[in-house]
Amino acid sequence: MGEGFWIGLPAGMAVLLAIVLWSARRHRSPKLEVDCDASIERLMPSLAGLTLGLAVGGNRLDVLQNGHYFDVLVERIGQARRTVHFETFLWKEGVLGGRIAAALAERARAGLTVRVMLDATGSRQIGKGERRLLEEAGCKLKFFHKRTIYNLGVLTDRDHRKIVVLDGREAFVGGHCITDDWLGDAEDHLHSADVSVHVHGPVVHAIQAAFSENWAGETGELFVGDAVFPPLEPAGDTLVHAAYVKPENSAPAVKILHHTVLGLARERIWIQNPYFIPKAEAIEGMGAAVRRGVDVRVLMPSIGGSDNPLVQHAGHRNFEKLLRCGVRLFEYPHTLLHQKVMTIDGRWCAVGSTNFDDRSFDTNDEITLSILDAALARQLDAIFERYVARAHEIQLDAWQRRGAWHKLVDNASYLLNDVL
Repeated sequence: MGEGFWIGLPAGMAVLLAIVLWSARRHRSPKLEVDCDASIERLMPSLAGLTLGLAVGGNRLDVLQNGHYFDVLVERIGQARRTVHFETFLWKEGVLGGRIAAALAERARAGLTVRVMLDATGSRQIGKGERRLLEEAGCKLKFFHKRTIYNLGVLTDRDHRKIVVLDGREAFVGGHCITDDWLGDAEDHLHSADVSVHVHGPVVHAIQAAFSENWAGETGELFVGDAVFPPLEPAGDTLVHAAYVKPENSAPAVKILHHTVLGLARERIWIQNPYFIPKAEAIEGMGAAVRRGVDVRVLMPSIGGSDNPLVQHAGHRNFEKLLRCGVRLFEYPHTLLHQKVMTIDGRWCAVGSTNFDDRSFDTNDEITLSILDAALARQLDAIFERYVARAHEIQLDAWQRRGAWHKLVDNASYLLNDVL
C-alpha cells in the first residue's frame, strides 16, 4: 500500500473515534408540540412523569439570595448531627472556600460522615490548604470525571449540580458556587447575584438520590439507613419534583422540563438565566407562547456583566429571531446574574443549577426543582423585577443596527456554544 494510505489511517481512525463518541453521548431533542388546555397546576404529575420523577407534596422552600445564602448554609451545616453531603461544580481558593472547608471539616472531626463531590474541571482551583483541611479532618473528598484515560469518553461531561443534603432531612439546591464572587449582595461588578432554595419535606429524598447518583458512580459506595434516608414528615404544603435524570437515547430530564413548560404557559413566562442560548425548538416554543398571548421575558447579564462574554455573544446570534417572535430580552450590565430561575403564570416555578443552553440540557449533570407554589413564584418574580429595573431592554431596530464586528463575534461564538 502507498505511503498516503498509512499517513491517512491515523486521521481516519481519529475521525471515526470522534463520531463513535458523539453517537454514544448524543441525546434527541424534544419536539415542542404540547396539545393540552389544562392549567399547569393540574399538570405537575405529567411534568414529573415526563422527567422520570414523582411530584410529592408536604414541602417547604425558603428562597436564599446572594451572599446571605452562605450564612444560612454554614449555620445549618454546623447543626447537622449524622451526615453532610456536599456537591458543587465551581470551587476556587479564597475566603469563601476557606469558610466552607472549615465548616465541613468541623463536622467531620465531630464524627459525622461528610461526603464532598467536586467537579474535577470546575474545582481544579480549590486551594491546597482547603483540600488538605478537608482530607485531614476525615471528609470523603471525590472529584467527578478526573482527566484520565478511563474517562476519555466523558471528559466533556461535568457535574454542574449545586446540592447540599444534611442528615437526609434538609437540602439546598440552586446556583451558588464556592468563589469569593458570590459573597456580598450583588452590589457591584465584583459580587454575583444568585438564588438557591432551602428545602424541607419529603422531596429531600429525591435530592439525596441525585447526590447518590454521582457519588455511587465515582466511588461505588451505596449509603442506606436513617442517617441518609430517614422517614420525612410533611413540612409545608408545596408540591415539588426534582428533575435530574439523563436517560440514554432521550432528552435529559432538565431539557424536557424547561421545554415542556413553554407549551403550557397561558399568561407569562419569565426567565432569569446567565447563559441563555436557546436552540430552534425553544425559540419556536417561546414564539408560539407569544402568539397565544403569553408575556415572555428573559433577563440575563450583558457582555460586560458576564463572567464568560463568549457565551453572551453566542446567545446574541439568535436574539433577532427571538425579538421577531415577540420575546422581550433584557440585559443587566452591572454584575453577573447567575440565578437559574423560571416562573410560569405566577404559579409554577423552577430553581436549580441548569443554564438555558444545550451544554446544561444535554451534557452536564444538572438538577432543577419543579415547584407549584404561587407565593414562591411571586418572590422569584419580585427578584426579576428588582434587577430588570436597572437592565437594558433590547429593541429590534437597534439590534439590527449593531456593528459588523459584533455580528461576526456572535456567529463565531455560536459555533462553539455546545462546549462553552
